[in-house]
Amino acid sequence: MVTPHRPRRTGSAAVPAPALPAHIDWLQLDNQVCFALYSTSLAMTKLYKPLLAPLGLTYPQYLAFLVLWERDGLTVGELGERLFLDSGTLTPLLKRMEAAGWLQRQRAADDERRVIVSLTPEGRALRQKARSVPSQLAQASGCSVGELTDLTQRLQQLRQQLLDDAPDAAHA
Repeated sequence: MVTPHRPRRTGSAAVPAPALPAHIDWLQLDNQVCFALYSTSLAMTKLYKPLLAPLGLTYPQYLAFLVLWERDGLTVGELGERLFLDSGTLTPLLKRMEAAGWLQRQRAADDERRVIVSLTPEGRALRQKARSVPSQLAQASGCSVGELTDLTQRLQQLRQQLLDDAPDAAHA
């Protein structure tokens, strides 16, 4: 959370952080945006579990597939950047996916430090089987497509603002 009274950078201009209303107890759990995001994330993951079970996928595997279905042949580093995961977290996940026959990992010929992740035909075929997952999730959420789109964009914007402000947080 941005501290009050400390200017926050947005682009090249410093913008003062908003003052928090004094009549609200900001140390109550239900007043914490971090807890709202965390508990919603847990609920979302729980909702995905039965949707992904028929495909034999875990939620993190599904996320990795979403990236690889967009662009196959990424390095582990590129995949990790897209998923906001480090290679120590991502490598065991990819090993399990490789053991299932969904992808292969291969060292790059020009630089053995880089590992290329490529979908197998089975991994590509899983995309068609997963097509119904987003609509099932939308239905279960009780939100309209517009509401989900708006929420997604707002959360992406919040994430970017938090990432942009991260270097300042180290100096607070």
